[in-house]
Amino acid sequence: MFETADLLIDKAKFPDWAAMYRNVWSHPESAQYMLWSITTSEEAARVRMQKTIEFQKTHNTYTVYDKRTGDAIGFAGFEQISPYTYEETGICLGPEFTGKGYGKQILECLIRYCKEDLGAKVFIYSTREANEASKRLACSLGFQMIGSEEKIDRRNDQPYVLQKYILKL
Repeated sequence: MFETADLLIDKAKFPDWAAMYRNVWSHPESAQYMLWSITTSEEAARVRMQKTIEFQKTHNTYTVYDKRTGDAIGFAGFEQISPYTYEETGICLGPEFTGKGYGKQILECLIRYCKEDLGAKVFIYSTREANEASKRLACSLGFQMIGSEEKIDRRNDQPYVLQKYILKL
């Protein structure tokens, strides 16, 4: 488990399905820049939570909780892509929880853990070119853009540009 000023970052528990459905998975704006589609029913949210729990068992992916309420409000993760190099694998917060500095707390926490506990020397961050808030976040922490790549969103076959940023630790 990780902790920031306002958040706990930990592995999901099945009862979190309701908060994730309410706060994140049912909102198109949460999925807009991600690679997943919204969840449209409580039953689908229960199934999704079970899949999330199984996935989190073998990956460095986590559920984000509001410390004040204990509610699940998002998710985040990272992976090692080469020796001493780690990359975030997605940071997502429900729309009611954006614009509060939580994304910055999450990214700083992941970077700190990778550097201090895993010996990372480089951290990579990716975002869609159209995601202005995410680009501002990267720049606010000193990331430098290292390239971009045209991609196709498999949900709707629409093109987008994925930008990659680097932070040397």
